[in-house]
Amino acid sequence: MNSKKWMLSLLTAVMSVSLISACSSNSSDKPSSNSNTGSANTGTNDSSTKDPSTDPITITFFDKNTGDKFDNAIAKEITKRTGVTIEIQQPTGNPTEKLNLMLASDDLPDMIMFDRSSDLVAKYTEAGSIIPLDDLIEKYGPDVKEMYGDVLNKTRYKDGKNYYLSNWYGLEHEPVFGFNMRKDIVKELAPDKADGGVPFTQSEFKQLLTDFKAKYPQMDGKDTIALTMDGENWGGTLGTFKGMFGLMPYYEHDGKLQYDVKDPKYKDMILYMNDLYRSGLMDKEWAINKRQVWEQKIATGTIFSSTGAYWDLGNSNTILKKDKGDESQLFAYKVVADGVDPAKTTYGGRSSLGWDAIAITKKNKNPERTMQFINFLASEEGQYLLMWGIEGTHWDMKDGKHVPRPETLQAFKDDWAAYTKETGIRKWTWFIKNGPGKDGTPYDLPGRYERSPIDQMAIKNLSDSVFDTAIYDGISPQGGTPEALSEQKISDITKQAITKAIMAPTAEEASSIFDKMLSDMKAAGDEKVEAVYTANYESRKQLWN
Repeated sequence: MNSKKWMLSLLTAVMSVSLISACSSNSSDKPSSNSNTGSANTGTNDSSTKDPSTDPITITFFDKNTGDKFDNAIAKEITKRTGVTIEIQQPTGNPTEKLNLMLASDDLPDMIMFDRSSDLVAKYTEAGSIIPLDDLIEKYGPDVKEMYGDVLNKTRYKDGKNYYLSNWYGLEHEPVFGFNMRKDIVKELAPDKADGGVPFTQSEFKQLLTDFKAKYPQMDGKDTIALTMDGENWGGTLGTFKGMFGLMPYYEHDGKLQYDVKDPKYKDMILYMNDLYRSGLMDKEWAINKRQVWEQKIATGTIFSSTGAYWDLGNSNTILKKDKGDESQLFAYKVVADGVDPAKTTYGGRSSLGWDAIAITKKNKNPERTMQFINFLASEEGQYLLMWGIEGTHWDMKDGKHVPRPETLQAFKDDWAAYTKETGIRKWTWFIKNGPGKDGTPYDLPGRYERSPIDQMAIKNLSDSVFDTAIYDGISPQGGTPEALSEQKISDITKQAITKAIMAPTAEEASSIFDKMLSDMKAAGDEKVEAVYTANYESRKQLWN
């Protein structure tokens, strides 16, 4: 009996110790260093109230934009403040091919940066290779919630969950496309429009090109060109003319989304472009211009105007400024098609949802620490560190405002690329938000703090043409589907036909080519593709509510 009583007492004591240990384990607020996807979504109740850990940790990161080592001054400061060292895993070669291979082999890093518009985001999501972030954001991402705001609602997947965070998010009224013209020549030929603020009509623009060719058939012994385009930048070429005619990414008609070419104004646009071409005002080689050739042509000073974004002309303008003076550079102006409200031109399509998508993979052993790291970078403090540098070294706080040091601004002016590589300022553009911080200074120091005369002209002439394209993002058919194959075929049909129509010898032939294009699109199954656009568009609106 005594032995039985002793054994019963021993068992009772062991159970008591086990119970106490279990309770102690459950009440711990320290995240496990071996947490898996499940623990990231369950977590603990009060761990978010603790200061983030700064214990050393290495996170592997596939950044499609760079393969440079995380070892410059900003990288070291990030590690100092968070304890996190990033091991960049972007190799040479095609990032898309590597991402497809990683998905197929299940050989994943801790974090991945995708092109947000790529179908790879959906592929990784459907495969379960990247994890939902909602619970992690709720527990460890207060700054993420504050900074991203409604963008989190709009970047949800169709299951209602967030699987990535974007960068360069938030709509800013920064212009995109425009008709870029040499200001000195505009001052000669149309002095009342040279300083901007008043757009050109389509007839005025044609007359301006005509007057240029008449006055300057040659410059420096070389034949001049009134209007050229970057043949490799199809979007910039058509985007500029579409902006002039107020065309949207899709034609919304009878409650359905259709291809933009079905908007009646689109044919008007093609016929106008054809008229410019037949009048000898357009570069005959525009369709085959490679980017470098296009830049070289403009830099000679024999080109009056070009389509595209004003920043695309940076290299050419630098040479023109040096050789011929400030006003010999190409400045962005607005041209408005007949019957279009100037305020309803669409030169500035921008997505408020950002450029890239950054996700945490299922292989990440420390999702909580990773989200704490993300939260720091997404915060106001993190944004200024990434984009301005280190306080006391690159900038100072004066009267409650961030003030860059003169040598920092000058270094960007002297050699932006070299200074970025040297210091790391604006190198790691992760979780970057557009617009100003709380003190009114822009997060993007080199890009937004001091605006050049060219920037200022583009803003003056084209800011009212900015519109948000986010509602249309990612509504194409899923890769590999019959509709996706049809979409690609239709894309080939339209590009070839539009090029031929613009360069047609007569207006009648241009019109005929355009009409045949619409017929060929129909035969290729355009209505089935448009049905997918419409369905995805309606689902998007319901998801966003």
